[in-house]
Amino acid sequence: DRNETLFYKVLLDNFVDMAPIIYTPTVGWVCVNYHHIYQRPRGMFFSAEDKGEMAAMVWNWPQDNVSAIVVTDGSRILGLGDLGVNGIGIPVGKLDLYCAAAGFSPSEVLPVVLDVGTNNQDLLNDPYYLGLRRKRATGQAYYDLVDEFVSAVMARWPLAVLQFEDFSITHARTLLDRYRDHHLVFNDDIQGTAATALAGLYGALRVQGKQPADLKNERIVVVGAGSAGMGVTSMIAQAMCKHKLTMDEATERFWVIDASGLITTARDGLPDHVKPFARASHKYESQSLIDVIKRVRPSILLGLAGAGRLFTEQVVTAMDEGCTEQGLRPIIFAMSNPISKMELEASDAVLWTGGRVIYASGSPQPAVSFGGADIRMSQANNMYIFPGIALGAWLGSTRTISDGMLMTAAEKLPELISDDDLAAGMVYPALEQIRHISTEIAMSVIKEAGKEGLAC
Repeated sequence: DRNETLFYKVLLDNFVDMAPIIYTPTVGWVCVNYHHIYQRPRGMFFSAEDKGEMAAMVWNWPQDNVSAIVVTDGSRILGLGDLGVNGIGIPVGKLDLYCAAAGFSPSEVLPVVLDVGTNNQDLLNDPYYLGLRRKRATGQAYYDLVDEFVSAVMARWPLAVLQFEDFSITHARTLLDRYRDHHLVFNDDIQGTAATALAGLYGALRVQGKQPADLKNERIVVVGAGSAGMGVTSMIAQAMCKHKLTMDEATERFWVIDASGLITTARDGLPDHVKPFARASHKYESQSLIDVIKRVRPSILLGLAGAGRLFTEQVVTAMDEGCTEQGLRPIIFAMSNPISKMELEASDAVLWTGGRVIYASGSPQPAVSFGGADIRMSQANNMYIFPGIALGAWLGSTRTISDGMLMTAAEKLPELISDDDLAAGMVYPALEQIRHISTEIAMSVIKEAGKEGLAC
């Protein structure tokens, strides 16, 4: 607020240290407390009371050139739940990363919050809360508001990339499918997280001296069946298909667990995007995580539930024992944010596996001292992926963002890990090279778009 030029200079020169401050985990605290620390507006605020006026409202924004827009409705902020209009902190932080990591101009990005109400009673009762004091819009009324917003911003800035961020599981997938074939739109929670996870798994395979095609042999337990969890699961399955499995064969490599336990076809009311990954054996319906680990002996354990320390010592020890018996190192990604919602801390992962774990987390973790050495930890953060995807889509005027473009980004990222970092067990490249990383991913995205006939 005091000196924007200096802010971005400091951010660029100290990206590794500053990224956790401008985004996760600090941004979670900012959103929770936004209504108490608010000083002045940043970005645009659209509300349910603006219905019918959004096409005119977009012209209130002073910049004629906007290359990237990040929008949230505040319904699922990180793992913190419904924070209503307080969620504006997420688009602001994301776009700071667009600028720092991919070179977008700070004057040409637009953070947006859609205020459709909140179901957070504490916020509704708080006199300082800035948003509408009503329950969330639902059903067709909700989709009509989002339709109007998308039409308005795309009419004024038709070449801009529009990123949906932290929408609830109820709406996230539906909104992505609603717009992705017609606009330059992607959902970072579903697609960015998926590409980041897949890239990390390819990196983990490199650490073990394996090839990308070996992914098809892995046995994967996924904890969390929300939009992020199923987005990750679906993309990994697609990658397995690229390595010569059928989709039916690929889905057999997964065991998906939600709050009720293992998901099987005995479960009623499963969403369409979950059904293909439901296990066929009814006798294991709702089996616990520890029992699944002991029975299945997976090589990969992914946490995307946002429910805290689910990967207990018992779970991690069983995972390690099963992998050791197969001559493997356990791969464990605790990807939930913020740190309070993460499934497993790095220090516990290293201690409970005797240092054998290949580990990554959604929020940064310090190096762990073990066996007389400091073991550096990888961060499975979407900032590796989404700035480069957005940059490639915008520069290439790709019209849409396809699954192939996302897959290409996921394949490119582990190629950028240095030999020294591989030897240290890192599954992602060094964040100090984030500008180079984003440029390489952008180029791969543009090339893939050209192959698919999407680039203008």
